[in-house]
Amino acid sequence: QVQLVESGGGLVQPGGSLTLSCVASGFTFRSSSMYWFRQAPGKGLERVSSITTGGATVFYAEAVKGRFTITRDNAKNTLYLQMDNLKSEDTAVYYCAKDDIGRTRGRGTQVTVSS
Repeated sequence: QVQLVESGGGLVQPGGSLTLSCVASGFTFRSSSMYWFRQAPGKGLERVSSITTGGATVFYAEAVKGRFTITRDNAKNTLYLQMDNLKSEDTAVYYCAKDDIGRTRGRGTQVTVSS
């Protein structure tokens, strides 16, 4: 069955950086566009970024554009999200997903940005 396992979250100060990883299994990763979502406390699921199968086309939400970078390694079945210049409003649980509404996603990894 499909498994998506996120890692790399943690506590970081404003202005800091984190790199999230998501290891995928149970489906043909290289044939799937992939997505990062986040959910802040008390808010709905927000699509943060996406990447097409070969990595040629990427999307970023306006709130993270210029600070986050999505990449993928199809040989390792792994999706990444490099997050730089983090802000307190980036605090959320981050999920990787294989569909564009986040229906099939992992358990998430907590990112907390606080001084």
